[in-house]
Amino acid sequence: MSPPRIHDPRLIPVVGRDTHLPAVAPDRLKAPALRRRFAERAIWQPEFAGDGRIGADRAAAHAAVLVPLVEHAGDLHVLLTRRTDHLRDHAGQVSFPGGRAEPADADAADTALREAHEEVGLPRAQVDVIGHMPSYTTVTNFVVTPVVALVRPPFRLSDLAIDAFEVAEAFHVPLSFLMDPANHQRHLFSFEGSQRQFLSMPWQGVAADGSPREYFIWGATAAMLRNLYRYLSL
Repeated sequence: MSPPRIHDPRLIPVVGRDTHLPAVAPDRLKAPALRRRFAERAIWQPEFAGDGRIGADRAAAHAAVLVPLVEHAGDLHVLLTRRTDHLRDHAGQVSFPGGRAEPADADAADTALREAHEEVGLPRAQVDVIGHMPSYTTVTNFVVTPVVALVRPPFRLSDLAIDAFEVAEAFHVPLSFLMDPANHQRHLFSFEGSQRQFLSMPWQGVAADGSPREYFIWGATAAMLRNLYRYLSL
């Protein structure tokens, strides 16, 4: 039997935080340094390749997400979305813009750019793809390629045209926060003798109406961000 899906990851016990690992140095989180790093095309192994046990009821499907890096207050931030609660897959979760590949897409970058434009109205002409991360297989059997990109300024959240059916809201988190393992929590989920471990990166942000909100980044999104941390730390 496959373990049940986790509907509220906040309820799963935290078993550790990676405070022993160093944060990525600030100079490595600037746009020129990121361009150079991805241009190197280094050979490496990601820390996380997937969610573990995959549901056997679904055939594998290819997908791509955009990891958009936007400039805010002089530093790079990661643009993320919160999915609407009625969606079949990953409802209400924090995710990158992205989705299933379509036959007309030329490659993973084409999928990610198309989906980002459809979901949040991010214009292709404003996005500069700088590299790809290794694919990640979700528990719902999507084989996801993260496409890393710099968004040319000026950028404002208020300029986005969000598809309200798929996306509840868009927000951004400082790249420096996400690239510091002291902010990475490890959770352990136990079920009938089996265990699943996952990461979370809770961010205390501000909602569109100005009220405080915790954005609970976890699962596949957190794992892909952790892989980015590993790549930038090499």
